[in-house]
Amino acid sequence: MFMELSPSEQLCYSTIRIECVTPNGGSTGTGFFFNFLENKETHQFIPCIVTNKHVVENAVHGILVLTCKMKDGTEYLHRVNVSNFRQSWIFHPKQDVDLCIMPFQPIAEAVSAQGHNPYYISLNADLIPTKQQLEELSALEDIIMIGYPDGIWDAVNNKPILRKGITATHPKRDFNGEKKFLIDAACFPGSSGSPVLILNQGSYSDRKGTVYIGSRAMFLGILHAGPQHTAQGQIRFANIPTTITSIPNNLGLVIKSDELYGFYDILINLAGGQ
Repeated sequence: MFMELSPSEQLCYSTIRIECVTPNGGSTGTGFFFNFLENKETHQFIPCIVTNKHVVENAVHGILVLTCKMKDGTEYLHRVNVSNFRQSWIFHPKQDVDLCIMPFQPIAEAVSAQGHNPYYISLNADLIPTKQQLEELSALEDIIMIGYPDGIWDAVNNKPILRKGITATHPKRDFNGEKKFLIDAACFPGSSGSPVLILNQGSYSDRKGTVYIGSRAMFLGILHAGPQHTAQGQIRFANIPTTITSIPNNLGLVIKSDELYGFYDILINLAGGQ
């Protein structure tokens, strides 16, 4: 069971590898599971996969790589070919917000009907920091990022790659007036859509230096772009999966996690206003 795992081990089950076939070849990206509209009294929610728009918008075909589990506890990889892949994603209502979601319940039911048991863990709104929690953070916080950089993964065990870094701008501030912030971490093609979290295990301190015993987890945002040095010597922000002649400078641009609330009205309408 997931409760037997450490927080970092649990997070390894929160992402999903997205393999896309595009007119120019193929690409990989990162998605993660998120429970929208979670009602703690009724235990109802809408599970979705979240990634960047630019990961899927040019795809003519797509595959989701799931972890499934046998009755004896053995885990195995299961590839799901999604019909009408591009049309299966709901794009964020704000055109300039590089996020999209795919409702996961229909896929989970179809996979289960084939005799497979999807095995994953979802992030939820409880992990999105409040304004007060952001105020208590320092400008320099340790972060982790989970995904598939350069398409690299543990293919035998279907596990993502954990990367560690720091915040490069304060998460409470909007970088250049946008609901984003910068991280200092190695960001490569395939990392787009990776969740970025603060994960302190054992102890942590606040901005005043007060030390707390215990663990802390905050879902800060979703990686989507990074500044690149081009061959001409210019610096530009580029979506992570693009292939341009450039050198990444180990900075990543992260969309703040509360932008996910922008999907709520859409999902409420799809659920019939419930």
